[in-house]
Amino acid sequence: MGDALSAQDLLDAARRRITRYSPAAALAAQSQGNVIVDLRCNTDRIAEGGIPGSIPIALSVLPWRADPTSAFRDDQITDSDLILVCNDGFSSSLAAAQLLDMGIEAGDLDGGFRAGADAGLPVESHT
Repeated sequence: MGDALSAQDLLDAARRRITRYSPAAALAAQSQGNVIVDLRCNTDRIAEGGIPGSIPIALSVLPWRADPTSAFRDDQITDSDLILVCNDGFSSSLAAAQLLDMGIEAGDLDGGFRAGADAGLPVESHT
């Protein structure tokens, strides 16, 4: 594998570049116009709930939904700074770095949805 990077190497590099939001900072940023994007699967959102006002977008299609030049863009998120949320804060860090590479302002919720919910982040049920 030679010079190949490990998953941890990629994660560390991503986290050096992105803003990681505490639950309180994420809510404050949301109130100022940032958009929280929930990358978790629908099964997890139904089982655990979601952050009020968040936009659910599958991780697999996020680059196309966030790209303002894409025919598949989601206009709810293309003109906003994004705060990405996954279950535990790993995938969201990598995705935020990918969006930064595309020129899109993005950070993530430190520790992910589960840590945020444990820390008192508001959660609404999804059915």
